[in-house]
Amino acid sequence: MHIARTGRGVAASTAVTAALAAAALSTAPAAGVSAAPVAVPHTKAVPAVAGHVLAHDVATPLTSAQCEAKWGIACYGPLQYRTAYNLNSLYRKGITGKGRTIVIVDSFGSPTIQHDLDVYSKQFGLRSAKVDVVKWGDVPVFDPRNADMTGWAGETTLDVEMAHAVAPDAKIVLVETAVAETEGVTGLPEMMNAEKHLIDRGVGDVITQSFGATENTFPGFDQGDFSSIRKLRYAFEDARRKHVTVLASSGDGGATDSTADGNGYYDKPVNSWPSSDPLVTSIGGTQLHLNDKGERTSPESVYNDYGAGGGGQSHVFTRPSFQNGVKNVVGSRRGTPDVSMAAAVDGGAWTYSSFDPTAVGWDVYGGTSEASPLFSGIIALADQAAGHRVGDINAALYTLAGHHHAAGNGIVDVNDGTNNTYAGVTGYTAVNGYDMATGVGTVDANRFVQALAKANRHG
Repeated sequence: MHIARTGRGVAASTAVTAALAAAALSTAPAAGVSAAPVAVPHTKAVPAVAGHVLAHDVATPLTSAQCEAKWGIACYGPLQYRTAYNLNSLYRKGITGKGRTIVIVDSFGSPTIQHDLDVYSKQFGLRSAKVDVVKWGDVPVFDPRNADMTGWAGETTLDVEMAHAVAPDAKIVLVETAVAETEGVTGLPEMMNAEKHLIDRGVGDVITQSFGATENTFPGFDQGDFSSIRKLRYAFEDARRKHVTVLASSGDGGATDSTADGNGYYDKPVNSWPSSDPLVTSIGGTQLHLNDKGERTSPESVYNDYGAGGGGQSHVFTRPSFQNGVKNVVGSRRGTPDVSMAAAVDGGAWTYSSFDPTAVGWDVYGGTSEASPLFSGIIALADQAAGHRVGDINAALYTLAGHHHAAGNGIVDVNDGTNNTYAGVTGYTAVNGYDMATGVGTVDANRFVQALAKANRHG
């Protein structure tokens, strides 16, 4: 979810137009979404990035206090995240993601991603990293006037910079796919093919996916035929065999999600794929409350401002064995999310981009499309600490969370009573233990990385 552009503007998802209008801002049509022809099953993987609002008076990142004064929201840089999640303790031990590879999958990518990561890193005093770009298929020449492309470029920027912020020495492989289909399940086969190709060649220890499509929009869903989703799982099955960790954003619509045309939300609880897949670790969203040093001023709460952390029961997948311990919450279905990280707009992340020559500058982003790449950095750190890939972490995650020493394992419960109710659909409340607002909660990286490295011992 692309929320603020500074230097050239402030942007927001269409879901928050009214809220931003109240702040004397205006929006433009959503990027990355197109309507389906009548009667054609149309499921399209879309980035959680939408809308544009221009403001022209900030060219460098502001402090959080300045953001509060200017826009009424907090905004955070990577140094604050490092303090909030207790990452500096790991860095002092030499655990920086060195020797590990994060794979990021986005349609079209960004033509300026290496330059932008270099500028981002320099601004905050970080080492930069080389981004290896893999073009999958006939990726078209980037057109900054194409809203679909700029939407994905914004997502690409967020993904790369957040992964790097957490695991500064991890290698980053950016897969740019060419979305050429116009009907049916659009874009997802290309993404899955690209992932399987890299997995089969031993490239990547963790894959982060900041995209999704509502389960209900897949062909056959209304007839109880889930084969169109099940036929796309081959990359995840391959990842499990090769011990590659697969992550996905849980969505930004709370207990509901987008309709097929992208113009609204379902009026009932729904879920989205690939987040709902039991072979994937679903990454939900929280709201951080920090001062300018990154110190917590209050515990994390549920992301629910200009969007809300996705969560709920899958209508496609039954409860996996790793969730048997929380069956009183998820029932007979697969429940999401599994774990959460920063995603709120009020507390969004600074990024830098220059892919659009008319809007070069600093942005503030929010959404679970921020949380997933942040957590991919956590996995890269755990891989390094373990000396091997930790692989599918779901069983270990729930074991660590269910242990009576969960806090000692780095599991930080989010239980402040906030919820992910959104777009008129009643969501779930953050309570003690697992819930479908934030999963098992969030993490203290120093403790969690070491506990996860010990829990998943396979090489």
